[in-house]
Amino acid sequence: MNSKTHQLRCTGCSAVISGEEAGSDFRCPQCHELYEVEYPGWSSTVAGDEGKRNLPNPSALRWLWKERRESLQPIDQSGVWRYRDLFPILADLNKAVTLREGNTPLYELTRCAAALGLDSLLAKHQGMNPTGSFKDTGMTAALSVAAERGFQWVACASTGNTSAAMAAYAARACLRSIVFIPEGKIAWGKLSQSMDYGAMTVQLKTDFDGCVRVLGELVKRFPVYLLNSVNPYRLEGQKTAAIEMTEQLDWQAPDHVVVPGGNLANGSALGKGFAEMLHLGLINHMPKISVIQAEGANPLYRSFQTSGGRELSPVVAETRASAIRIGNPASWKKVVRVIEATGGSCEQVNEQEIALAKAQIGAEGIGCEPASAVTLAGLKKLVAQGKVAREERVVLLLTGHTLKDSDYTIQYHRGTLLQPEETALGSETEQRQHDALRKPPLVLEADVDAVLRTLEAQMRSEGQSA
Repeated sequence: MNSKTHQLRCTGCSAVISGEEAGSDFRCPQCHELYEVEYPGWSSTVAGDEGKRNLPNPSALRWLWKERRESLQPIDQSGVWRYRDLFPILADLNKAVTLREGNTPLYELTRCAAALGLDSLLAKHQGMNPTGSFKDTGMTAALSVAAERGFQWVACASTGNTSAAMAAYAARACLRSIVFIPEGKIAWGKLSQSMDYGAMTVQLKTDFDGCVRVLGELVKRFPVYLLNSVNPYRLEGQKTAAIEMTEQLDWQAPDHVVVPGGNLANGSALGKGFAEMLHLGLINHMPKISVIQAEGANPLYRSFQTSGGRELSPVVAETRASAIRIGNPASWKKVVRVIEATGGSCEQVNEQEIALAKAQIGAEGIGCEPASAVTLAGLKKLVAQGKVAREERVVLLLTGHTLKDSDYTIQYHRGTLLQPEETALGSETEQRQHDALRKPPLVLEADVDAVLRTLEAQMRSEGQSA
């Protein structure tokens, strides 16, 4: 690792160590808090850093990153490593393990914007990464560090997306990987990925947080490199989504970014990315960052309601949005700092609100996994509360591809996803929206006249509703 250009700082007691000194669980031995990567001479935390020495030239960086787009080198074709000047964590860039991650689209959601009364609404679709989720952007960075340090085994606990990403990148690096997942609480599409990429996949009879506990003990007793989001190098890769979306907006930072809340590293990473860009003069303002959780997996939301974000009590997580079914998030203190520093918010949404939002995003031709849809569901509440103005440029972070959990989508359109008590939580307007969005498959006779009659009936129905 390139220890000359970076160090790790404890987010609790501020103790500073080199990357090589970090323990196997990436926790400070003094206060047990997580570490954050910093770059002496120029990097900054969200809270700010008065020392502005040796700052890279922002115009030169923009030009360099644009030039790399034309390169045929794998490291330059990566939408993460293209910005490697802002995370110099490797001594040998030949050790970078890449699947050409990043380079994800920024879509306009015109129908959703109109429904919310917003001038513009954008979606940064991280589900368009190689394994179908935002996890690839962090995994390419952290696993590259593992490869450079000579580890042969890597491991993670996962609700699905992390396991897929880790297994894929480990396979590319010829490393062996082990995945711990909660039995029966993972979308099979995600589990199939880790198996296909050659991981040793272990289902434990517990929840995600129980898997984390087992893994925490394992890394102390076996030479395996931990690749969950407590690993600070994961966040260095994930922060590049902030850089990329800003570049896609011609270096004008958005006003508000809305992020799903699971283990909470994503909001932390984006906050770090935007803060460093502001510090370096790449942008001129810090966007608000808001985090949305599912009502059944809402420890951060409860923390803000009961203690203003000062204390967090774990919950028994239960939501169909499996990617954020986490009751004891590791990065909660980091993301509290980001939300408070940026003026963002934390909200919760119920299952019928998630399902409706997912269908509305899908109706735009985009599609996402259920956990991603909490962003739109939460944005509706922020708009209603007056926390988002019409003219603000809002970006929703869509974290996973729609095919990550196809069973959810099929059940929704067949009308079997929600229980009657969940459906009852929606307003009459929301029920009409559900009815209009559901598109179950039709079974017809193999006869063109039958098809024509159905089409004509559909046209009459649409004419009446218009």
